Amino acid sequence: MKKLLAFAFLSGVALMLINCSGSEKKSEAKTGDIKLPVFALTDSSSYDFGTIQEGEVVEHTFNFKNDGPYPLILNNITSSCGCTTPEWPREPIAPNAASSIKVRFNSKGKSGPQVKTVTVYANTEPAYSELRLRGIVNAAPKAEPAK
Repeated sequence: MKKLLAFAFLSGVALMLINCSGSEKKSEAKTGDIKLPVFALTDSSSYDFGTIQEGEVVEHTFNFKNDGPYPLILNNITSSCGCTTPEWPREPIAPNAASSIKVRFNSKGKSGPQVKTVTVYANTEPAYSELRLRGIVNAAPKAEPAK
């Protein structure tokens, strides 16, 4: 019985110590000065291209700035569909410098409402940001059969 009480007491003490040390780490992280670049869009993260005809290509440039104290490196940019292609700077973006990401959407073979997501991976916190293209693609007219 004494061993059971001693085990329960020690378990309780260990649990309190774990909880206390975890809360200190969290508060340190919140108040600590994080030295990371900041991917800050100067415009919206979403672009509505309206209504287009199937086969048209839409292009939009997302402008951003590095609001952090260290160079911003865009590690990779992926798109939700092969019909959407991003172009981005491969060199580091200096603190307080501006740059842009150009995104092209080819509507060939697409019709109806479209939402395409482009994910930007960088040396930031959080490690990624999302950009969106949205709009409606009207289907191309069907070819008349030959008589």
